[in-house]
Amino acid sequence: MKINLLYFDGCPSWQQALTNLKTAITEEKLDASVQLIKVTTGQEAVDHRFLGSPSFQVEGVDFWPTHQDRFSMSCRVYATPNGLKGWPSVEMLRQKLRDKYGLEESVMPQAG
Repeated sequence: MKINLLYFDGCPSWQQALTNLKTAITEEKLDASVQLIKVTTGQEAVDHRFLGSPSFQVEGVDFWPTHQDRFSMSCRVYATPNGLKGWPSVEMLRQKLRDKYGLEESVMPQAG
């Protein structure tokens, strides 16, 4: 699977988003690659159906799709367990990856 991470220069959040995505891929033991896509113009935002930086897509479908007709070079926020952030948590990304791959949630063995 190829996952696109869309961002624009000047976005303060895309690098943490990339780190979290790579961690989620590793933790789920997935055979997936990440392609960085830098959006540089308003037309590219429209062409990529860019919902803001950072965004995650597989086959052109956003991990957190919204219904909108206008696309622009803007920042994006995510409702995380720790409040609004400029990137999704590792666990949020793991869940989206499990959904995309059709995987069951990992169950950690209980200690003791």
